[in-house]
Amino acid sequence: MLKWNYRKGLRWKLTVSIFALGVFIMLTVLQRQLIYFPSKAQADVLSELASRMGLQVWRDNAGEAIGWKSPGDPNACYRMLVFHGNAGYALNRGYFVTGLRALGNQWDVFLFEYPGYGARGGTPSEVNFKTTATQALEALLAIDSRPVFIIGESLGSGVASFLASTFPNKVAGLLLITPFPSLADIAAYHYPFLPVRALLSEHYDSREALSHYQGPVAFLLAGRDEVVTSELGQQLYDSYSGPKWLHIEAHAGHNTLPYDPAAPWWGEVATFLTSTEKGSLK
Repeated sequence: MLKWNYRKGLRWKLTVSIFALGVFIMLTVLQRQLIYFPSKAQADVLSELASRMGLQVWRDNAGEAIGWKSPGDPNACYRMLVFHGNAGYALNRGYFVTGLRALGNQWDVFLFEYPGYGARGGTPSEVNFKTTATQALEALLAIDSRPVFIIGESLGSGVASFLASTFPNKVAGLLLITPFPSLADIAAYHYPFLPVRALLSEHYDSREALSHYQGPVAFLLAGRDEVVTSELGQQLYDSYSGPKWLHIEAHAGHNTLPYDPAAPWWGEVATFLTSTEKGSLK
């Protein structure tokens, strides 16, 4: 009987070990497929959709389409650069354009498209996102001297925080929506039984990035966020030492935040960012 129990226990341990090894290999080899969920579409289809939304194609200095922009308004004194989350494509985030337009004609809005998303070629990765985002911001800064603010939604909050740390005297302020301290913190929450911090090749360490920035940062969290818990967003907020603003939508989930342009937080965020605008812009 003891021998049988020993063999049974050994088989159980072996089964668990094989399962754990399989998950380990999956997370190591396929982690980018588990992080990025791009939607693809033809350029002409997206152009037609953008036209109905009142947007134009945004091209870089080489003529490549890198996103979408609102028609330039001569009265707009601020620019907002938007980095969306890990799913869909940029035109799915028209609510940012609508929300800012509802505040008046102060904002020109630019929706950045990631490599591998929409009609844009390339492969989704942290390196590619950060490299192309840097190029996009540099292109905007070269056009004129109007302040550039950045919205980072979910995964995009990692890109936004990176740009703030790279251009601390050029980024006027941030709005981080459902942000996280680092991608490893999310992975550790969802996979507490795995050494995810050692496995991840993608990091998006916003806590570290924001330690090199002192401009105004607004935080918008979802109280019932099932993907990035509000506790993780709170941790990032608590760790930031610069001017900050926090709003938690208590009953919202990760994808159910109230983006209605009539939502009061739009005006509150705009007032906070523009009134606390980083004074060392060069």
